Amino acid sequence: TIQPNQFTLLGTALFRRRKRSSNFSVRCCGSQTATTHEAKQTSQRVAPKNHGSNKLDEILRDYEAVIGIETHVQLSTFTKAFCNCPNNYGSHPNTSICPVCMGLPGALPVLNSKVVEFGARLGLALNCDLSLKSKFDRKQYFYPDLPKGYQISQFDIPIASGGYVDVDIPLEFGGGHRRFGITRVHMEEDAGKLLHSDTGDYSQVDLNRAGVPLLEIVSEPDMRSGIEAAEYASEMQRIVRYLGVSNGNMQEGSLRCDVNISIRPIGQAEFGTKVEIKNLNAFSAMSRAIDYEITRQALLYNQGQADQIVTETRLWEEGAQKSVTMRKKEGLADYRYFPEPDLPEVILTQEYVDSIRASLPELPEAKRRRYEAMGLGMQDVLFLANDVSVAEFFDAVIAKGAEVKLAANWIMSDIAAYLKNEELSINDVKLTPQELAELIAAIKAGTISGKIGKQILFELLAKGGTVQGLIKAKDLVQAINGEVF
Repeated sequence: TIQPNQFTLLGTALFRRRKRSSNFSVRCCGSQTATTHEAKQTSQRVAPKNHGSNKLDEILRDYEAVIGIETHVQLSTFTKAFCNCPNNYGSHPNTSICPVCMGLPGALPVLNSKVVEFGARLGLALNCDLSLKSKFDRKQYFYPDLPKGYQISQFDIPIASGGYVDVDIPLEFGGGHRRFGITRVHMEEDAGKLLHSDTGDYSQVDLNRAGVPLLEIVSEPDMRSGIEAAEYASEMQRIVRYLGVSNGNMQEGSLRCDVNISIRPIGQAEFGTKVEIKNLNAFSAMSRAIDYEITRQALLYNQGQADQIVTETRLWEEGAQKSVTMRKKEGLADYRYFPEPDLPEVILTQEYVDSIRASLPELPEAKRRRYEAMGLGMQDVLFLANDVSVAEFFDAVIAKGAEVKLAANWIMSDIAAYLKNEELSINDVKLTPQELAELIAAIKAGTISGKIGKQILFELLAKGGTVQGLIKAKDLVQAINGEVF
């Protein structure tokens, strides 16, 4: 037997690149479907407020953008999808590999059951129908960091399909409630990673990421602006974090979005030629990249050069604030899918699905609606529900009897400012929900002033303790006339 953790690649795999082939594909999956979910939307559709240039505003009067997103979520499992190698981010290159994830002859994959569980959890959270019987397929393509020459994925029978997600657009972007369709959620494995030299003469291959489990979420082409697309992607990040299936960190590649964009004259039913944009590592960059691509395509239409819009993959250059051609995009036929012969079907029982459904936490959309019902404004609702840890802290504070609006104000103002300045999360501070509720009660009862309350708050955040203990230790009880003695 081979101990996976002890198997290392001697030396570093290198390959030379031809000067005229400096770009390489990583992944391209999914496509815009023939119909949108607009007819199914019962929620109010509010035209997003565009914060771009006047040129873009003028162009959008004549054209409608059609946007779909493929989101790749790297799962937080202990081991990889089909072997026992540890799923560790940031390990030294080629130290978390074995014959299976290296694609060596004779090595056979064994499915990690946690991948199935996470796929079912995410599918249910996105209101999808789960396939009680699904299968894996081989997606054939060559890439230097794909050692097998194919990727184990799901093609015609994904684990989940036909769902939707509800999104609240922030007030500064026009507000409103939108529903975006989910075409499918499928399980697959990641490829490795290329480390390019500073000179560009060669690249090194790190296979630590090869075989890391992914869930790919393919949306319906229901989005119409960069803002809508960015808010959809933000909601995906919130959902996977609430579920605990991924940390959703874009800077680590745990959540990666490929955006498909096309435009069409307003009133036209047929889709235009779609273009995919990769290399989007921030939601703000996604919004800017989409608006740039809409403008680029619309200008070509206006100049009678619509035939120059071709199906391709483009990269977003953040420094230049523009997209550039990476390669012509493959079609589904180019991948030559066929069923994975080394893996059995994935069969779920209804009892298993019911147990997964019962274990789901309160999701961001449900939490936002609950906070609204408490009387909080949309700005408060979006802030509190954005981070699952903040939401749990807020819920714990009001469970201790604190007034809802006062608790929200303290968390959104002084506590949020402290966390930002100290670069901490709310889980890192010494303040407990019980003591914040005590502080709010003491101020409301007139025992201490709001000014003294802030002093106590920062003491609690940094050092911990109790409100009553600090009041007595520092002799901070407020007199009847409002003066402190």
